[in-house]
Amino acid sequence: MITLESVTKLYDTRRGPKTVLDDINLSIDRSEKIGILGRNGAGKSTMIRIISGAERPTQGKVHRSMSVSWPLAFGGAFQTGLTGVDNIRFICRVYGVSTKDKIEIVDNFAELGAYLYEPLQNYSSGMLSRLAFGISMAVDFDCFLIDEVVAVGDARFQEKSRTELFEKRQHKAMIIVSHDPGFIREHCTRVYVLENGKITSFVDVDEAYHCYHRILLLE
Repeated sequence: MITLESVTKLYDTRRGPKTVLDDINLSIDRSEKIGILGRNGAGKSTMIRIISGAERPTQGKVHRSMSVSWPLAFGGAFQTGLTGVDNIRFICRVYGVSTKDKIEIVDNFAELGAYLYEPLQNYSSGMLSRLAFGISMAVDFDCFLIDEVVAVGDARFQEKSRTELFEKRQHKAMIIVSHDPGFIREHCTRVYVLENGKITSFVDVDEAYHCYHRILLLE
C-alpha cells in the first residue's frame, strides 16, 4: 500500500509562499488504479514526484509498503555525462536489481540503437523519455506512476508503450495523471480531482469529470 498522510507542499515565490498541496490524504492498494485530474498548475505532477520520492513534502509523510516507479518518461535522475548503458547500470544498483538482461530489454524497447552507448547529453528529449520509459519497463515495480506518458514518441511507439504497460502489467497498481477522459475511464476505478491544493475522491468517473469541467469553466 502507498499512503499519503497530511501531505502539504509549499514553494517560495516572489509573492511569498505558495501552497500547491494542502493536507492531502489518500491511499492506493496493490493492483488498484487511480486517476488524478486537475487543471494545469494544480499540483498533479508535484504529487506524482512526491509519491515517487523524487521530491519531499514540506509537511506530512508518504508511507510505501510496495515498490514505486519514478514518473514514467521522467529522466531527472539520470547522469547526462554517462552513456545510456551506464545509466541503466546505475539505476539497477540504486534499486538493488541485477543488470543481467536489463540492457537488452531496454535496448529492444527504447529502440535507441547506437545512441544507447552515447552520453545522454547527446540525446534529444524524446530519446531521453524513451530511455526512461524503457528502464521503467525493465525494473519490476509494484506501482507505476504515469504522467501523460503514452504521449512519448510516434503513434507506433505510443501503442507499443500502451501494450507493455496496460496489458502486460495490468496486475500492477497505477497512479495516472491525464487530461484524456477516455484514458482515465479505460484504466481507473477511482478518480481524484485536485484544486486549490485540496483533493476530492470520486468512485463515479463521470461525476469526477463534471467536477473537473466546472473547474475549467471558472478559469
